[in-house]
Amino acid sequence: MLRYVVRRFFMMIPTLIGITLLSFAIINLAPGSPVEQKIMKMRFGGAMGGGGSNQTSELGVSSKVVEALKKQYGFDKPIYVRYGLWLKNIVTLNFGESFSYEEPVTSVIASKFPVSLQFGIISLLMTYFVCVPLGIAKAIRDGSKFDMISSFFLMILYSIPPLILAILLRVYLAGGAFLDLFPLGDLYSDNYMEMGVWDQLIDRCSHFVLPLICYVIGNFTVLTFLMKNSLLDEIRLDYVRTARAKGLAEKSVVYKHALRNALIPIATGLASFLGFFFAGSVVIEQVFNLDGMGLLSYKAALDRDYNVIMGLIFFQSILMLVGRFLSDLSYTLIDPRIDFS
Repeated sequence: MLRYVVRRFFMMIPTLIGITLLSFAIINLAPGSPVEQKIMKMRFGGAMGGGGSNQTSELGVSSKVVEALKKQYGFDKPIYVRYGLWLKNIVTLNFGESFSYEEPVTSVIASKFPVSLQFGIISLLMTYFVCVPLGIAKAIRDGSKFDMISSFFLMILYSIPPLILAILLRVYLAGGAFLDLFPLGDLYSDNYMEMGVWDQLIDRCSHFVLPLICYVIGNFTVLTFLMKNSLLDEIRLDYVRTARAKGLAEKSVVYKHALRNALIPIATGLASFLGFFFAGSVVIEQVFNLDGMGLLSYKAALDRDYNVIMGLIFFQSILMLVGRFLSDLSYTLIDPRIDFS
């Protein structure tokens, strides 16, 4: 087992290099570099520079200005040299400076990460603690009235796009147009610092409710049906019939024999949830005015903020690889017959 863990750890390194190399190449070869973005801002701002030089680039500004910008952003070097420098710097977690925020990338990401992390952790707990028991209950009562009614409501929830759901929740449950039960957005109220501890807790919870519903709604339905169908598949296998034929109680057959094997597909989903901690959601954060990772990714892509994009890709890749690794390890806990050696 230890050899497997060590081997998987070292396999992550070339995988991570492959992901970042491909991402770096795609990003840098795409049109609309930070240099062009900066030049466009200078042109619209009337600060074209040039110092009276007659030599202008195809972008309509002085060639000297273009060369200076390329040197400032590091685009005066070939792409493979830039990737080599980027790879060398990330050993010390130096991702450079954000072109938009003009501060270190790690500081920019660190300032947005807590928002997405809070929603990611609560979403994970809510989803697994509700969906797994619900999926088990649906499988045990397969075809019953409870199963059909719960499936009906789950499918309705699943069919509503997050953007539409977020807008509906804001219109009907916040703002006062219909019901004024929750705040319109943000993480806390303007007078949050003046509140007592209990009032601060209530205030934070009230701001969390509507975005959290939008975060969990899609995964909620998928995970519930995955749990139900996985358990149904196990219940129908021969070893379960044999256990019943031996006279074991139904609870013992389901919870001690079938459930353990049915949890393997559920454990696989843990890998994606780790990435969810870091990714956030552009739509939900935009609607509820949450300054998290989703909005940061969207703005970085629009502004061609390459350093921030590569920093986000790097951390998301690590979380996905670690998540996959943890999922594989959890298989051995769920089913001791699995031996990675």
